[in-house]
Amino acid sequence: MSGSGPSSSSGRLGLRVEKLCKEYRSGDQPVTILRDLYLNLSAGENAAIVGPSGCGKSTLLYLLGTLEHPDSGTIEIDGQQPHLMPASEAAKFRNQSIGFVFQEHHLLPQLTVRENILLPALAWGAIAASTEQRADFLIQRVGLDHRRGHFPGKLSGGERQRVAVARALLLHPALILADEPTGSLDEANAEAVTDLMLEMQQEAGSMLLCVTHNPMLACRFQRTLTLRHGRFEP
Repeated sequence: MSGSGPSSSSGRLGLRVEKLCKEYRSGDQPVTILRDLYLNLSAGENAAIVGPSGCGKSTLLYLLGTLEHPDSGTIEIDGQQPHLMPASEAAKFRNQSIGFVFQEHHLLPQLTVRENILLPALAWGAIAASTEQRADFLIQRVGLDHRRGHFPGKLSGGERQRVAVARALLLHPALILADEPTGSLDEANAEAVTDLMLEMQQEAGSMLLCVTHNPMLACRFQRTLTLRHGRFEP
């Protein structure tokens, strides 16, 4: 099952962020969200991002995920700078190199568990046999083999979030971005999803950045980064 099981992080170059700045307009006034932010993450490493509401945590994930453009600074993922790419190339890079897990699972209700996991591969036409094998491996890995043909409406909240984790890992992304991934779950399901996300990230050799307000979740990560006043505290 080539490409279906765990993959090595060998050869991956990690994440490098330098002098990242982002501001928005509030009326006629600029509001600085991120200022000269630096961040380095090695292949296979994970970190939690914490900080007060409104400090820019989600904005940072949107920038790293190429969903928004920085005003200045460098974002380099696996040796590539996606914010400098044309829109079509950046979209392809995002699809193939970045996985997303949000507080809301964002599963399509008309698709089964298996179809939702395969969704990232549909953007490029016919799905390769190795990708189908990868989806089957992930369904088993998240403990939902008995649910593969079910629709999201028939799943519990914890099961839906496990599908979201599997979907994020389908294409062996270099970087996984998680924004409050357990925020809508009870304590038991939150712990189970966190365990699964960290285990699978380590198995895949991907990088993982997770925004959270939950200190119990944050302490599970290799590093905790506190964002205040647009920068990470030393």
